[in-house]
Amino acid sequence: MPVVPDETPVVATRGALKAPIVLGIVTFLLALLLGFKGAEGDTTFRLATDTDFFELPEVVVPSSAAFATMVVLLAIITAASALLVSRGRRTPLWLVAVFAVLAMTGFLCWAAAGETLPVIGLLGGSIALAVPLVFGALGGVLGERAGVVNIAIDGQLLFGAFAAAMFGTITGSPWGGLVAAMLAGALVALVLGFFAITYFVDQVIVGVVLNVLVIGITSFLYGQVMTENPEGLNAPAQFERIAIPGLGDIPVIGPVLFRQTILVYLMYAAVALVAWALYRTRWGLRVRAVGEHPKAADTVGIKVNRTRYTTLLIAGLVAGIGGATYTLVSVPQFGEEMTDGAGYIALAAVIFGRWDPVRATLAALLFGFATNLSGVLSVLGSAVPSQFMLMLPYVVTIIAVAGLVGASRAPAADGVPYRKG
Repeated sequence: MPVVPDETPVVATRGALKAPIVLGIVTFLLALLLGFKGAEGDTTFRLATDTDFFELPEVVVPSSAAFATMVVLLAIITAASALLVSRGRRTPLWLVAVFAVLAMTGFLCWAAAGETLPVIGLLGGSIALAVPLVFGALGGVLGERAGVVNIAIDGQLLFGAFAAAMFGTITGSPWGGLVAAMLAGALVALVLGFFAITYFVDQVIVGVVLNVLVIGITSFLYGQVMTENPEGLNAPAQFERIAIPGLGDIPVIGPVLFRQTILVYLMYAAVALVAWALYRTRWGLRVRAVGEHPKAADTVGIKVNRTRYTTLLIAGLVAGIGGATYTLVSVPQFGEEMTDGAGYIALAAVIFGRWDPVRATLAALLFGFATNLSGVLSVLGSAVPSQFMLMLPYVVTIIAVAGLVGASRAPAADGVPYRKG
């Protein structure tokens, strides 16, 4: 009998080949930046604030030399990746992470040439901007792990922001606004579940329609109600920053992680809780079961649609917290379409993170970092167009999904309605 050759190594090599190709393209593009604009002068990285327990000295590097050094190191990593692939091995994730850090450091040396870059403000602001994206991504992970495509994340964020502004003003407490935002997010999730789970309507269509519906409702109420009485309906109390004693005084880490608002601390807890619940509890096992194989879950006594409803409502509550960030932390009032499509960015983070809460959180933090970086570089007067920086996270997502994180596979029953019997 003739032996059929095993094609698995060939397929694996073709898939692994994407990493050195992408790394090479990024290295080449960064090298071209010197031809676009020379990095003249020194770049200063400020690593301390006035309230640190002890202040770290500023790091001053010659911009051109530092940038050229980073490009050389990136070329070496690219060559190492190609060598690993030639030997039938994949590029390890830690090597990709080192490449990303070096690439960003080199880019900052070039973009902030002759200027002082406030690293603390850059990182701390990135976390603050990523908060609604993280909560939205967590809501997306929960819904899709249960088998429901949650396109309505943007609607949940926007309705949560509206409810937080209105009820935070009425109650005179940001906590009242936070509770209202959570309930508003859960309400949008309930409507999504009603059509998608009970009546088997296409989940993508329902999600898009709900986003448009929420935009229309909030814009109408804003124009007809809030603008008539802004002091009584659109002036919510704000959450203040809370410095954790001791931890907040640690250089670099303290100002970035432990001098934030209560919603950031809730974000830390939510990420850990969702990850633990999904992978370490019986409830999480049931959620993953109805998202992967609902028929098998039904045969062992799991109520598939009830589990999907429950999980989707929890996802709405979580996303609502993200919406509250807009009006209880970022801006002291509600504005029309103020989320600016952040729900779709959160959905991209879910896919980027391969439907895992921790990875989705890291992807959301990447979006927040890119957004804050564009603002910081604009203040410094960098030659980098702000439009390019706003575009960067989407480009990074496409590159990562296409070449670095491998194939992204959604839960098997994601978006598939379950009809019992």
